[in-house]
Amino acid sequence: MQHGSVYSSRQSGCIRFSLGALMSRKEKKKSPTGSVERMVDRVAAAVTHWAGSSWGFGMAAGTILVWAITGPLFRWSDTWQLVINTGTTIVTFLMVFLVQRTQNRDGLAIQLKLNELVAAVQGASNRLIDVEDLTEAELKILHVHYQRLAEMASDEEDMTASHSIDEAENRHREKRRSGGQPASSVAKKRETSSRA
Repeated sequence: MQHGSVYSSRQSGCIRFSLGALMSRKEKKKSPTGSVERMVDRVAAAVTHWAGSSWGFGMAAGTILVWAITGPLFRWSDTWQLVINTGTTIVTFLMVFLVQRTQNRDGLAIQLKLNELVAAVQGASNRLIDVEDLTEAELKILHVHYQRLAEMASDEEDMTASHSIDEAENRHREKRRSGGQPASSVAKKRETSSRA
């Protein structure tokens, strides 16, 4: 059975869940709404996948080509133009909702995966979990913090160093106090000087 955590184990409020238990609970809920929703999900995913394929594009181009070829047969009448206008309007209207539904689902899945990564990675700032729910003003504040972090990282000699905002600010302060030497070497020097 696979297990996952909503928050990392280093947090006191770690919520553990079993993927198998979630799936079995889902299957037990055989409500009519659930089965209809699953069917709509499958149809939406299949249609958006097909519409984005070469076959979908080919069929759309073929439809336009057939419509254009039949123009002289219908003497370029208003009815002939109305057919393509009505058809494309209906298809476009339905596709907007299907594509949006699929994007919402994919976006949520990506956000959940990113939340799990942020929660699981040691040293990552857990304040970034559910960052997509912040207001635009709050996102701008976070952006300023990350710009500061990028500036601190550009001053760092080690290109692979990566830290959270708080950790980076603390290290930056420690480096300034120690004259640019790592805190561990300063601590060792203090220990040796206090022993002597």
